[in-house]
Amino acid sequence: MSDHVYKKIELTGSSCVSIQDAIENALAKASETIKNMRWFEVIETRGHIDDGKVKHWQVTLKVGFRIE
Repeated sequence: MSDHVYKKIELTGSSCVSIQDAIENALAKASETIKNMRWFEVIETRGHIDDGKVKHWQVTLKVGFRIE
């Protein structure tokens, strides 16, 4: 196995559908410009409440990608 070096960045994705959708939105957008993404961890979850119901999700992630 080769030695690798990784960089870690922080992203925040949002969705009016679900937490998972917010995560997938953030990763999909980041993958347009960042290569070799390998893992993520959810570090914060927030939501917007309107009339007693969740209307919007925001999820902050740390994403690791391999440096070439």
